[in-house]
Amino acid sequence: MKKLLAPVLAAALLAASVHAQEVQPLDGIAAVVDEDVILRTELQRAVANIRQQYAGREAQLPPAEVLERQVMERLVLMKLQVARAQSTGVRASDQEIDRAIGGIAEQNRATPEQLRAQLGREGIAYADFRASIRDELMVQRLRQRFAQSRITVSDAEVENALAAQGAGGVQYRLAHILVGLPEAATAEQIATAQKKIDGVKALIDKGEMDFAAAAVRYSDSPNALEGGDLGWRGNDEIPAAFGRLIVGMNAGDVTAPIRGPSGFQLLKLVEVRDASQGAPAMVTQYRARHILVRVDDDTTEAQAKARIETLRARIAGGADFAQVARDNSEDPTSKAGGGDLGWFTQDQFGADFGQPVAALADGQLSQPVRTQAGWHLVERLETRQTNVGDENRRAQMRETIGRRKLEDEWNRYLREMRGEAYVDVRIGKPADAAPPANGG
Repeated sequence: MKKLLAPVLAAALLAASVHAQEVQPLDGIAAVVDEDVILRTELQRAVANIRQQYAGREAQLPPAEVLERQVMERLVLMKLQVARAQSTGVRASDQEIDRAIGGIAEQNRATPEQLRAQLGREGIAYADFRASIRDELMVQRLRQRFAQSRITVSDAEVENALAAQGAGGVQYRLAHILVGLPEAATAEQIATAQKKIDGVKALIDKGEMDFAAAAVRYSDSPNALEGGDLGWRGNDEIPAAFGRLIVGMNAGDVTAPIRGPSGFQLLKLVEVRDASQGAPAMVTQYRARHILVRVDDDTTEAQAKARIETLRARIAGGADFAQVARDNSEDPTSKAGGGDLGWFTQDQFGADFGQPVAALADGQLSQPVRTQAGWHLVERLETRQTNVGDENRRAQMRETIGRRKLEDEWNRYLREMRGEAYVDVRIGKPADAAPPANGG
């Protein structure tokens, strides 16, 4: 299991614990989350999954009661996100779950059958695993909808960020420790959090605990169990207040405690690298239009394919492609424009779409094309060679700015969701995870 599944399935295995109640007898409630519950066996299974991921590195884990509290919070947030997704109409079909599992198996160099057998040997019910994948897909879509409705990046933001970046391409790998504060925190809560973050910083400075271990043990951030790792980021992905600090730091340095909207933080600069872009590249771009018929809970594979074949016959018989697309396509972003996708590179929409487009001649209509979205008809309109160096830089900058905004807004959304929910934790209240004052 460890070699085959980790780390690709870490989140899914944790989420699978949420569904253990489907095959477990009623064994005691660990927490009530709105109209749902978390059973003690679910919590125990999730904790065991985390311990398995840290096999050989157990010393990095916090005390049992603190680990239990951290895992409980993850399970609570997963319950809340899945419930919100369901209430807003987000669904994941059986076919989509099958494709996701197939992708996971492929990444782990196994077949779906081998993956299923391995799960069974590790005592994980396949039904629970499928349910966890369904939940992960639903949460991903909830996040995507959130991004589409709330996150915008203006051209001015892109140009300003590119100007600030200049010719450099420096990226920073960061990690953080968060001691959280509630909204409208009292003076006593602020003082307690300040004392805790100062104690953590003292432990690190004295060499009594490395930063990653301190993050696992003391951080309130959702990525605490990953050692607080924030990954690689460019200047445009780092809040301005942090960016000014990082410029004067060396790899391995840790900031003094920083007060932010979520609480007190310690930030570590782990590594620095030069990620400068190479020379602008000449690439082939295609302009095409398409019609999409989705495969979902209401439309089977056979029904979707039959419908797309019927539409193809109409177009081949002389019907106007654009009008057929406006009347029948299920792609909301291109439907009104007669299915026009504009200019794109071969892999921009994925290989399963791009390869058939590349194989067409200009003006040619494809046979039905299957992708994760459903069945398509594609008509390639034009081809060109273009220098996309500047275009790529702008697209990448827009994506990184949007990702930074989404991270901030999504975390705020999760805090709001958590604050509005009814959560009654019924396991023993753990002791405060604060280190000794000043690290002593």
